[in-house]
Amino acid sequence: MTHRFDPSSLREYDIRGIVGKALGPEDARAIGRGFATLLRRAGGHRVAVGRDGRMSSPMLEAALIEGLTASGCDVVRVGMGPTPMLYYAEATLEVDGGIQITGSHNPGEYNGFKMVFQHRSFFGEDIQTLGRMAAAGDWDGGTGEVSDADVMDRYVERLMVGYAGGAYRVGWDTGNGAAGPVVEKLVKLLPGEHHLLFTEVDGNFPNHHPDPTEEKNLADLKALVAEK
Repeated sequence: MTHRFDPSSLREYDIRGIVGKALGPEDARAIGRGFATLLRRAGGHRVAVGRDGRMSSPMLEAALIEGLTASGCDVVRVGMGPTPMLYYAEATLEVDGGIQITGSHNPGEYNGFKMVFQHRSFFGEDIQTLGRMAAAGDWDGGTGEVSDADVMDRYVERLMVGYAGGAYRVGWDTGNGAAGPVVEKLVKLLPGEHHLLFTEVDGNFPNHHPDPTEEKNLADLKALVAEK
């Protein structure tokens, strides 16, 4: 069975779109099939998979893993966390690539995929290749295995390596995103006084839109800074 991506989901650096309109489980499976096929043809066979806290991420993760394993790649699930944690896992675990399911700073109805292929960025023409492979059904077959790895504590320890800063008073607003649990662990190791906002992961983003470049989304953090 072939599958053609909605062109609006293909970007230069990642794949993203509104879930249920431009992106869904069939897209995730196709991405997994294509990525695993390319990786195996390049001599790799093991992929780390992470996800953010959006409501659609578990569904897309399951479908992506189905695609990866159906084309013969083993999968190491690293669980929910920020995208840099997936990059850390891809760099330190015995894997040949990594995929993060994340909508980044987009509204909650969006989601997407960021990829690393044999320790290099996977973007531009690489992503267009996935689309062409999906349209042609150009996928290898196989049976991969799935395992889990808990990397969050090691990732937090890595963030502390070489830190020689002073004891500051800091306000943190994680906006109900996947970085919340990481920041909660991080501030326990950092000196100084730390005040946290919205660290509970909630894919509905009940407190404000997740894009921190929009001034209106900084209102709670600005109020915290003024108060503390």
